[in-house]
Amino acid sequence: MVKLNKRLSSVAVAIALASMASTAGAGGFGIGTQSGSGTGNAFAGGAAVADDASVAWSNPAAMTALPAGKQITGAAHILVPSFKFTNTGSTGVYAAPGTGEGGDGGSLAVVPNFYYTMDIDPKLRFGFAVNVPFGLSTEWDPGWRGQIVALESAIKTINLNPSLAYKVSDKVSIGGGISLQKIEAKLTRFTGAGATGNVAMEAEDIGFGFNLGYFMQATPSTRIGATYRSQVAYHLEGTAVFSGPAGAAASGNVRADLRVPDSTSLSIFSAIDSKWEVMADMTYTGWSNVKRLDVVRTSGPAAGAVLTTEVFNWKDTLRLGVGANYKMNDQTKLRFGLAFDPTPSNDIDRTARLPDQDRTWVAFGVQYKPTKEGTVEVGYAHEFVKDSTISATPLAPAGGRLNGTFNSKADILSVQYSHRF
Repeated sequence: MVKLNKRLSSVAVAIALASMASTAGAGGFGIGTQSGSGTGNAFAGGAAVADDASVAWSNPAAMTALPAGKQITGAAHILVPSFKFTNTGSTGVYAAPGTGEGGDGGSLAVVPNFYYTMDIDPKLRFGFAVNVPFGLSTEWDPGWRGQIVALESAIKTINLNPSLAYKVSDKVSIGGGISLQKIEAKLTRFTGAGATGNVAMEAEDIGFGFNLGYFMQATPSTRIGATYRSQVAYHLEGTAVFSGPAGAAASGNVRADLRVPDSTSLSIFSAIDSKWEVMADMTYTGWSNVKRLDVVRTSGPAAGAVLTTEVFNWKDTLRLGVGANYKMNDQTKLRFGLAFDPTPSNDIDRTARLPDQDRTWVAFGVQYKPTKEGTVEVGYAHEFVKDSTISATPLAPAGGRLNGTFNSKADILSVQYSHRF
């Protein structure tokens, strides 16, 4: 059960997080809210900005641009997605409305981040990131017309990422780190038969990856940053538990494999005068490796048989973001941002677990320095999500299609505090 749901946890992430994705810019199941300072700029220019210790995640090489000494940054993000389904002529097992259209499948989540950086010597710096790269959930009302496809999809992740930065010259720095990621997940749906009832898959797994960074102070006012984050492979083993009277006989051990995508970001940041700063970036994410998820039984007489399959057939994406800052005075800075975050999904294979579509970010924020050592950031972003369509077939041998559209949106509120000592 642990491994199955792990696999599913990665998938559920891919399913449940599309509206929240970013990493400074990825769709699918990535969470983009990795710093409070970044929220106000829609996470534009993340690999080049180097505002605080969160750069240990966004580009380890840029740690060398921080002031000398130690820095800590802590942030909390309130994510409020909304997914509402409208039926457009569902057929077969989906034609009966059941308890209705599922309510609002979005679920409020609070996502924390913590970062730390320190000098080892004048050219070498250490950083440590504790964050949540994937997560969130969707949950539809019990008994809704699409219950055979999805009821609950819940994901929790934690990432530990130590890194180093080395200053090669006065202008150029390089960096790199390793990631240890733990995923927990729960996926449920109705099996289509009262005898077996609902099936719940819960699991956890640990995967490993790495990240690399490049940073250049091109001019006294302009920075360029590039970063690469590797794929992470999960080999999940766990159990599937059925709730109906015949559930004990149907339950058993399962396995599944998933490889979450790599990403590459290129960013630029420039102070154009004493008041204005501008930034931009693009992030390429290799979602095309997420094709399908096969959950295979590993116990009982049906060992080796596929219990269920989730088809994705995702495509690679390119996220684009721009931002600007206005310095009101030595204590206060205003932030603005705009980004286009395309979906990796398609109209044919889209699932109710993740009613993903293209998103446009509009963001603003404020930075305030109450003391020389302390900085407070508050940021807000709204995601305008294009309506998505679905035409899903049952996971069990039954006729019909779930035909409909999803109206989606998301709001993000971030609060962060950084301290130098």
